[in-house]
Amino acid sequence: MPELPIKLLFVEDVEDDMLLILRVLRQGGLKVTYQRVDSARSLEAALAEGGWDIVVTDHNLPGFDSRAALEIVHHADTDLPVIIVSGTIGEEMAVEAMRLGAKDYIMKSNLRRLAPAIRRELDDAGARRARRQAEAAIQHLAMHDSLTGLSNRTSFLAALEELLEQARNEEVRHSLLFLDLDQFKIVNDTCGHLAGDEMLRQLSDVLRRPIRTSDHLARVGGDEFCILLENCVLERAREVAETLRAAVHDFRFLWDGKLFSVGVSIGIVGIDRNSGSANDILSAADIACYAAKDRGRDAIQVYERDDLELSRRRGEMDWVSRIDGALHGGRFQLWRQPISSLSGATNGKVHHYELLLRLIDLDGSVVLPGAFLPAAERYDRMRDIDRWVIDHALRYVGEHCESGDQFHAINLSGGSMSDDGLREFVSDRIAAYGVDPRNICFEVTETVAIGNFAVAVEFMRKLRDIGCRFALDDFGSGLSSFAYLKSLPVDFIKIDGRFIRNLRNDPMDRAIVEAIHRVAHVAKLRTIAEFVEDAAVLDVLRSIGVDFAQGYGIGRPEPLPVPAYAAQAVGVS
Repeated sequence: MPELPIKLLFVEDVEDDMLLILRVLRQGGLKVTYQRVDSARSLEAALAEGGWDIVVTDHNLPGFDSRAALEIVHHADTDLPVIIVSGTIGEEMAVEAMRLGAKDYIMKSNLRRLAPAIRRELDDAGARRARRQAEAAIQHLAMHDSLTGLSNRTSFLAALEELLEQARNEEVRHSLLFLDLDQFKIVNDTCGHLAGDEMLRQLSDVLRRPIRTSDHLARVGGDEFCILLENCVLERAREVAETLRAAVHDFRFLWDGKLFSVGVSIGIVGIDRNSGSANDILSAADIACYAAKDRGRDAIQVYERDDLELSRRRGEMDWVSRIDGALHGGRFQLWRQPISSLSGATNGKVHHYELLLRLIDLDGSVVLPGAFLPAAERYDRMRDIDRWVIDHALRYVGEHCESGDQFHAINLSGGSMSDDGLREFVSDRIAAYGVDPRNICFEVTETVAIGNFAVAVEFMRKLRDIGCRFALDDFGSGLSSFAYLKSLPVDFIKIDGRFIRNLRNDPMDRAIVEAIHRVAHVAKLRTIAEFVEDAAVLDVLRSIGVDFAQGYGIGRPEPLPVPAYAAQAVGVS
């Protein structure tokens, strides 16, 4: 066994006992750098220096014992393992020490156990730190945009709520800017999404420079940004907006020999004690921004309710009309994407399908859900869409699934989770179309499940009672911790694709995926990796032990191969 270097902190008042332990550890293949302390004060000072791998403490010291040592160590570093080595510790005291957090207790008459115990605890401590770092990374990603590093929509809304509360209580005024890039699509269409992503990163720096460190800049959509200007009246906010507009106008982006410029439309809304909710304020700024675009783009518009009502209707209500037409006019189309097994005898075989929704526009073009779902959510169309989805999905599954081993996944929105009649609707359709409930897996995003936790748990349990399955989608994207998995009655965890794309090159992404997979298996859940693009990522996922994979490397979405259902949709993705 190779020699293992460790940095060991002794809590021991007898130097001869320490030297005996050191000799045993060296014989056990440990290369020990050490320090000895014999009081609470000296232990605290040594821990403050940091860098320790493990603490070995005697049980009985003058005016000091292992219980006090454990408390001090865990206050300094919860991941630092402690082993008690003593000649006089009773069984009851040893059990109490283990309850308080000691990793092991070893009698001085049996020191041959110590070196193996230390090796074991160093391995376990490393795993604990990796899990903790992965959870911290997940929480960070839940509040930040992975592309630009800016705050995301969730973080921005939280900051907006705080300023809104301050405005109501302290008679202060703030301002919100909503920025939407003009002509950004040209870059994506001309040079691809890699170029578009790089342009967004550079523009994030452009937007950050003119504002104060106390102002809050966030990316809230594909090419949409918001800025909270703290203690800033509308007149000053307009000056800031003009500075930002000019900075974006002067920005030039070079990619593959091509030079691009973009503009930005900016909507401004004031925040004071009479403002509505955070969503009302954000919606008002969005409407003002849309009005700026309607005036010819690269413009600034301050929100004024009376002047912008028609602009609001011209914009989002146009999408609402198109959604209503699709719901009732047969312009939704059913697509599917395969999900394959990565293990055992079924490795590489399609395990099940996720059913996807596409809208066929009047000109015959295929519209992805990201284009129309925001309007559907804002104008209360999601429940209608979900019911239409479920009805057609269950009819298809009832007629085309042959066994409980073959099933299809259907997405549910947050609004439907609180629809009191949806469980009965699902049960009725299952009975009407002769569906084996085992053929159905409902997908709910982590953010939706945690945001409506009690409702989601009740909904899931009722449908699981009749045999349906559930998948927790985009796991790692929201604010939840692994602890929620103890209470959510799900069968599958779908790992957020942002951790999969760079899995083979990014050690942190790999650590996060390993942590999610390990915790999921402890909870007896199976894992699905999203956005799997190539064989190299598949190899990494197999080495981790992930159960299933979905993405272009497995199979692209395609229209459902059933002519009778060509214009009948089911899922949203």
